[in-house]
Amino acid sequence: MENRNDHRDIWVFLEEFEGQPKQVGCELLGQARRLADEIGQQVGAVIISPDARAALALAHTYGADLAYVVEGEAYRHFNTDAYCEAFAHLCELYRPEVILVGATANGRELASHLAVMLEAGLTADCTALSIDPETAIMSWERPAFGGNLYARICAKTHPQMGTVRPGVMPLPGACPCENMQIVYEDYRPKRVRVRLKEFIRDIEETGMSLQDAEVVISGGRGMKGPENFKMLEELAALLGGTVGCSRSVVEEGWLPASKQVGQTGSSVSPRIYFACGISGAVQHVAGMDRSDAIVAINQDPHAPIFDIADYCIVGDVFEVVPALIEELSPDA
Repeated sequence: MENRNDHRDIWVFLEEFEGQPKQVGCELLGQARRLADEIGQQVGAVIISPDARAALALAHTYGADLAYVVEGEAYRHFNTDAYCEAFAHLCELYRPEVILVGATANGRELASHLAVMLEAGLTADCTALSIDPETAIMSWERPAFGGNLYARICAKTHPQMGTVRPGVMPLPGACPCENMQIVYEDYRPKRVRVRLKEFIRDIEETGMSLQDAEVVISGGRGMKGPENFKMLEELAALLGGTVGCSRSVVEEGWLPASKQVGQTGSSVSPRIYFACGISGAVQHVAGMDRSDAIVAINQDPHAPIFDIADYCIVGDVFEVVPALIEELSPDA
């Protein structure tokens, strides 16, 4: 197919859920703007949706120069075949230099299948991005060896593709592009092997998400049992936040996997992160070390969590947390 354009721009996939763009799209637009400015190229937002209006507003707000839109009922719900075909069609026409996708469940599936279709390399679960201004070659940084090391990867294939963990990049300020160009492409998928019959919401998916919370109160094995997380929930409610946990808590069955913070869970960057009874294993730290402020509560003065904490409280979590609750209570 003849290429209509060859900008070598940096593209961001704006994933939606129930008609609303996910926050990771905002985070990636900020990174794309930084990278594109270094190589003198533009930022493109890729929108595949039944109704692109909400995603177009977000793309405009966060400084996309171009928006590539494929609309239609075929894209009412995420479908790997339909989305990959539409995305690959855009790539064949407009030839991006770099593609950034949020490392969500759908984003990981989309990026991996798309990489195969485009015969391109893919670096997964990245936590830092940089680009060579002369060659436009990306450096993708991601945890390796169980989070004990960070690997820096450069791809020789084109386009250069990577998925980026939600919550690890700062949310950029608004920088509207007044002259954002919108490119509509009418594309209907040719092979859809799976169709969604019904969407059933997980009963555990209630309340504020970890990625959206400005305050996260996490507990570890030191909480000693699921019943003791009630006081963390009480503290979170007083601070307008939500509760998270370490991997060991999920393995014990005390909290669902959706609450896990760490390399194999969610990455978060709240304004305040409380680590209650968490030792500070590298796998957990990899998911929360970009928090603005970290408050650690642990009886062991040598716990590794104190090495990264901004505020260190050596004490019994069952005494410290109730004292905080009493101090913050409106009736205090």
